[in-house]
Amino acid sequence: MKMNRLGRTDIEVSELCLGSMTWGTQNTTQEGHDQIDRSLEAGINFIDTAEMYPVNPLSAETQGRTEEVLGDWFARDGRRKDVVLASKHSGVGIKYIRDAAPITGPSISEAIEGSLRRLKTDYIDLYQFHWPNRGSYMFRQNWTYDPSSQDRAATLEHMEETLEGLEAEVKRGTIRAFGLSNESAWGTTQWVNAAERTGGPRVATIQNEYSLLCRLYDTDLAEVSMNEDVGLLSFSPLAAGFLTGKYQNDQIPAGSRMSINTNMGGRKTDRVFAAVDAYLEIAKKHGLDPTQMALAWCFTRPFMASVIFGATTMEQLEVALGCVDVTLSDEVLADIDAAHRAHPMPY
Repeated sequence: MKMNRLGRTDIEVSELCLGSMTWGTQNTTQEGHDQIDRSLEAGINFIDTAEMYPVNPLSAETQGRTEEVLGDWFARDGRRKDVVLASKHSGVGIKYIRDAAPITGPSISEAIEGSLRRLKTDYIDLYQFHWPNRGSYMFRQNWTYDPSSQDRAATLEHMEETLEGLEAEVKRGTIRAFGLSNESAWGTTQWVNAAERTGGPRVATIQNEYSLLCRLYDTDLAEVSMNEDVGLLSFSPLAAGFLTGKYQNDQIPAGSRMSINTNMGGRKTDRVFAAVDAYLEIAKKHGLDPTQMALAWCFTRPFMASVIFGATTMEQLEVALGCVDVTLSDEVLADIDAAHRAHPMPY
């Protein structure tokens, strides 16, 4: 398993990262533990979670259960040092998590303490802000995103205040590095600038959606990544399962995400199935598994720090793990480029 450094830190992670958001709803504790065991055996050392997980559905009753599943694994095996652990501060929007309050300096410590308690550990390697306080164009909000009401001075003041809070946690030993999620190019650059002004933790990573079907990152954030050493942690690299082909021809497998979330977070459109067909045809033409092709393609992107994937079955996990042995030829990459030009924004 290839290893990559997170930004300018000394933290090295596997090119695949095990996502955990189904543990506690779609997956039991034992299933989560089995996924961790198999992933570490395969060479993965990186696991991503969040205080708001699990999803599908989100609920006050299950909130935090995913971190608890992971914490139970740490307690069971005592292998905390074998894992680079990432978690997230939820921020604005979820009423039952600190009354949906925005990210602030004081709330950082409170959120971290809650995560540490559930995770049964005394530190988090990469601590991420799940959403910017000012809003985000991610999750299909790009169609209506309007930043005209933003207060630039207030945003910069917020960044400096929260970097101070993060620095206090670094000194306390509760976190090692800082990352963003669902951020923009301007926002990421301002976080870098704020760290240079204040001496606070420099942003190491950004976790945004990225796949063959969702390539907004290419248009602006790719340049930020390369010039500022802020690597991408891509989530939904299989486009919430669309790129596996399992939803083609009106199929909705029992227990799948679409059986729970019918519009797939805005991903289910009239255009998406034709785009998926194009990528499935490329995989078939070149004798590739479509899941492995989609994940292996992510590895070819120069800004990629790690590719976060999830599985609800061990069979799905095994297929995904096989992507590390796949090298895409120039012919495959040319066909993928042609499909992208034909289907640039399927949702």
